[in-house]
Amino acid sequence: MTMLNLFLISSLALVFIGLFGVLTRKNIVKILLSLNIIETGINLLLVAFGYKNGGIVPILGSPDSIKKLSSMVDPVPQALVLTSIVIGLGTTAFALGLTIRYYKTHGTLSITSSEEEEVHTNE
Repeated sequence: MTMLNLFLISSLALVFIGLFGVLTRKNIVKILLSLNIIETGINLLLVAFGYKNGGIVPILGSPDSIKKLSSMVDPVPQALVLTSIVIGLGTTAFALGLTIRYYKTHGTLSITSSEEEEVHTNE
């Protein structure tokens, strides 16, 4: 099994574990954690796309390094992952703030109890 296959299998496993958590959990914090697991799997998938077996660092420091361009690792997926991590941190912080507001308003973190309250108030 090559490293690329290991990266791909691991990333898909993380995405499916996170998807299972989003679909089966009723607690908002657990759903947010599952979304972060999905995000980690996607980041790993992006890194796997940029992986090159035996690749070297993409830094052009000397005239000799220009001869090795074909063996350099693609830096774009790495930059995208760094950007994704920062954006994921911001959206997670915002979602946790909304979760705190939801808890103060409804007194629970469960999604099902909120749906039951709406049914009883509409009747």
